Amino acid sequence: MQLPPQVTERAFARLAEIGAASQGQALRVAVEGGGCSGFQYEIKLDAAQDDDLVLKGGGESVLIDSVSLPFLQNAVIDFSEELIGARFVINNPNATSSCGCGTSFSM
Repeated sequence: MQLPPQVTERAFARLAEIGAASQGQALRVAVEGGGCSGFQYEIKLDAAQDDDLVLKGGGESVLIDSVSLPFLQNAVIDFSEELIGARFVINNPNATSSCGCGTSFSM
């Protein structure tokens, strides 16, 4: 069964920390062609567009455009803090392989 992506409380909390909503912004997660494995994630702050799926939590929003949505079905959008740095991460069950950087994948 295909479900829309889920966003963790930790990801929404990080968006609140950086004040995304107070700046009129939301986290956009998109899938583009390219990267070392075929597709890559683009993650940035952006304003909502008419065709976006808007996922809300903690007063913050995450945007998924209609072209990227099929690639992100059942995925989990999270925020990770590790020794090498802090970043938003996508746990995508649709990806058959991914590169070491975690921003590129194949299906």
